[in-house]
Amino acid sequence: MNLTTALLFLELLTIAINNISFCNGSSYTGCIESERKALLRIKQDLTDSSNRLASWTGEGNCCKWVGIVCDNITGHVLELKLQSPINPIDFEYASQPEIEAYYNSKLGGQVSPSLLELKQLVHLDLSLNFFGGIQVPKFLGSLRNLIYLNLSDAGFGDRIPHQIGNLTNLQFLDLSNNTSLYAEDLSWLSCLSSLKHLDFTHADLSRASEWLSVMNPLPSLEVLRLSYCQILHLPSLQIANLSSLRVLDLSQNYCDNLLVPRWVFELSHLVHLDLSYNSFGGAIPNGLQNLTSLRSLNLAFNAFNYSIPDWLYKFKYLELLSLQWNKFQGLIPHALGNLTSVKVIFLSYNYELEGRIPRSFGSLCNLSAIALIDVNMSQEISEILDVFSGCVSEKLESLDLTNSQLSGNFTNQLGKFRNLKTLNLRNNSISGPIPSVLGKLSSLVNLDLSHNKLNGFIPLSLGNMSSMEHLDLSSNKLNGSLFPIHFVNLTKLSFFYASQNTLTMEVYPDWKPPFQLRVLGLRSCHIGLQFPSWVLLQKKLSHLDISNSGISDVIPNQFWKSISGYNYLNLSHNQIYGKIPNLIEANQLESLDLSSNNFSGPVPQLSFEVFGLDVSNNALSGSLFHFLSCGTNESKEFRVLNFENNSLSGDLPDCWANWSYLWVLNLNNNNFSGNLPTSLGSLPSIESLHVRKNHFSGMIPVSLKNCKTLVALDIGENEFSGRVPAWIGEELPKMLFLNLRSNKFQGPLPIELCHLASLQILDLAYNNLVGSIPRCINNFSDMVIMNNSADKLIEYRINYGNFLEDALLVMKGKMVEYNTILNLVRIVDLSSNNFSGEIPAEVTDLRALQSLNLSHNSFTGKIPKNIGAMKSLESIDLSHNQLSGEIPHSITSLSFLSRLNFSNNKLIGKIPVGTQLQSLDASCFSGNELCGSPLPDCFNATRTPQSQRGGRKASKEHEVDWFYVSMGPGFVVGFWIIIGPLAVNRRWRYRYCHFLDRLGEKFYCVLGICN
Repeated sequence: MNLTTALLFLELLTIAINNISFCNGSSYTGCIESERKALLRIKQDLTDSSNRLASWTGEGNCCKWVGIVCDNITGHVLELKLQSPINPIDFEYASQPEIEAYYNSKLGGQVSPSLLELKQLVHLDLSLNFFGGIQVPKFLGSLRNLIYLNLSDAGFGDRIPHQIGNLTNLQFLDLSNNTSLYAEDLSWLSCLSSLKHLDFTHADLSRASEWLSVMNPLPSLEVLRLSYCQILHLPSLQIANLSSLRVLDLSQNYCDNLLVPRWVFELSHLVHLDLSYNSFGGAIPNGLQNLTSLRSLNLAFNAFNYSIPDWLYKFKYLELLSLQWNKFQGLIPHALGNLTSVKVIFLSYNYELEGRIPRSFGSLCNLSAIALIDVNMSQEISEILDVFSGCVSEKLESLDLTNSQLSGNFTNQLGKFRNLKTLNLRNNSISGPIPSVLGKLSSLVNLDLSHNKLNGFIPLSLGNMSSMEHLDLSSNKLNGSLFPIHFVNLTKLSFFYASQNTLTMEVYPDWKPPFQLRVLGLRSCHIGLQFPSWVLLQKKLSHLDISNSGISDVIPNQFWKSISGYNYLNLSHNQIYGKIPNLIEANQLESLDLSSNNFSGPVPQLSFEVFGLDVSNNALSGSLFHFLSCGTNESKEFRVLNFENNSLSGDLPDCWANWSYLWVLNLNNNNFSGNLPTSLGSLPSIESLHVRKNHFSGMIPVSLKNCKTLVALDIGENEFSGRVPAWIGEELPKMLFLNLRSNKFQGPLPIELCHLASLQILDLAYNNLVGSIPRCINNFSDMVIMNNSADKLIEYRINYGNFLEDALLVMKGKMVEYNTILNLVRIVDLSSNNFSGEIPAEVTDLRALQSLNLSHNSFTGKIPKNIGAMKSLESIDLSHNQLSGEIPHSITSLSFLSRLNFSNNKLIGKIPVGTQLQSLDASCFSGNELCGSPLPDCFNATRTPQSQRGGRKASKEHEVDWFYVSMGPGFVVGFWIIIGPLAVNRRWRYRYCHFLDRLGEKFYCVLGICN
């Protein structure tokens, strides 16, 4: 080897060794100093509550810091991964520490321009943080080497900067779930020719009408997500150039297109298509058959209203089919059984879809989840289990048949579903016992058998279900006891509901459950006289309902201290006594129900974050001054306050200005006195105001006319005076229930009340009102036509709790409490006033009215002739007036009438014949000049019997009984007709005597004494 060759070989060897050392990173000297300083400046502009960036400090190698990826050779920062490490949580069940950890994990503050010094940066991820609505920094458009940019769910706002269009190397752009982002011009997208993934979910694109024409030329685009972008109309397109598109998500835009645009059918490479939450209708378009590569098809929440097409079986690669929340009709097609690749089928909430689960579904061997909620299958559960008991049972993980008209009993086929994780059969008619074979389903995580007709004992095998997290057996007919062995292996259980059964918790006082629950519901189950000590060991509880469970005890102080993380607490309908401590520290509490117990002492002070408080039916006393925190100006979050049936007293404090969110205030049946405070008019959201049966006096404050949302006003049984305010009719148009009963109101009924078209209940009884009934009373349109819509049911739901509007009403002569059917009740009660004049004929237009009480007034004239048109009347009381004339015959048309009182008027004539009227007691018509059943009959249709006031004997003194008058002449005439001829004719006398002799002989023979 010559020298030249040797030197060349040595040089090549040196290069090779250097290359090897580079590859092994042995020459790596750490990050670039300028970039390290830039990172420290970036950190300085960020807020970091959880100290995630603790490693970003000192003189160390920045390439080893959290979230930093460097080039192994040059040391330049290539990737900055600052996304939150904690995924979104379920706030409904999360504990307070979990919620705090979630928020603390988010970075905030500002995005520093020092990012521009990371010149080789190709990957930037700031997702799952919160930057307080600041605009996406425009300077990001200068990071020319960026390939990946993820700013999703990071709290950015304002307009999307067009400078992002400068990132010509960008392949991945995700701006999703920044709910205040918007775009007016997307033309800059045309510069991103390398873009493969684009996600604008939740960005407002309603003003960017050119979005489709701009995106159509992007040759590399594979994923396009435009969900919830307020795209009100999907434009048409001559030719779709999106040849690489594999994922298209246009869901939740509620666009006005009735038909799916044709250009969608040209996207032949589509694998995932989501058109849910729009307005598409008619039949599923045949053009979708072109998309033979589809693996996922989501058409849920539209208005498709034909039958489900059989050609869907052509999608041989389809794994997910979601057609729920449409208007599909007919039977569940057998052809779906040919979707051999399908894993998930959602057909729920198609209320006109019916029929059984086809037997062909037994061939869907890859099926892992099926949901048929609210589909009218009318099928026995045993038959369904049989359909899926073959190959389907090996992979099926979720079976949801809620409210599907199922019946029958479980069978042992259930034991085959060893991989089942979710079984939801809620709200059916399944009966019989829970089978013990259920314990073999060791993979089951969620089990909901609530609202069925299951009976018998809960099997002990339940304790074998070690994966169980969510168990709901509520609202059945289960009985027997729950023992520790039922829970022995349920270490993962977090949700347990067994309310509304006849169950007893048979556990030792020192029992330590193996689980830590988030939700516990044992309403109407017996858990013992003492407060259950095992509940105190549940450190993660956020929802507890042990109402009506037989507790007769004082609540331990340890429990009150442990509820700081609770969202919902219901201890109602027990016999718990003692005082309720102040619960200001329970700042997560949304609903607290301690009603129907024996609590005493003052109303406790609560956190201002509470939404609902119900302490009705207790023995609480004292003033509300401290509870209302009248000395503070902090806004309160309360929606519902129910203090009904206590012993609270004093004046009602005048400090309601900070309670602007309040919906319901119920002070019924206490000892409050004085005037209603003016500040009640500062409740703009108030819908229900009840102060019945107190000692309030004075006038209704005029400020209440500011409460435009009032639907129920009950101030009955107090000492209010003055006139009924006209502004009630002018300013409170939503009023459904108005009760001013048993007060001291006087003067005429204001005609303005006729403006209350939605009024269903009007009770002004026992006042001093005068004048006539306004003829415009037929403007109460909800009394004219029955509207049974569910939205008239006044119910306020707070977390898992609810407050149902109720009313004490006089119906059929009795005081009755209404709540669940209050929306069906229609009543007018003007009794015990001084009204006069005629009952206006317009009253009979109230055809939905069920009870009309005008008794104890001074009404004159006749009963309205057309009273029979009030077809819904169940009770009518016109007694103790001065009504005259006859009872209209039309009243016999009132087929629902069960109570009537026309007594003590000046009515005359015969009571009309009708089934309802003749079945009533005679006292209902007494004190008039009436006759006919149920009163004595009318003997002479041409004369009217005298009034019964003088009694039956007095009236008969003046009657001519023609029966007795005619007896004398009749006897004389009859006597001489027979005797006269015998006296004149001898032969007739002889034959008559001979006839009598023979008649006598026959009589004696009959008696056995013949000669």
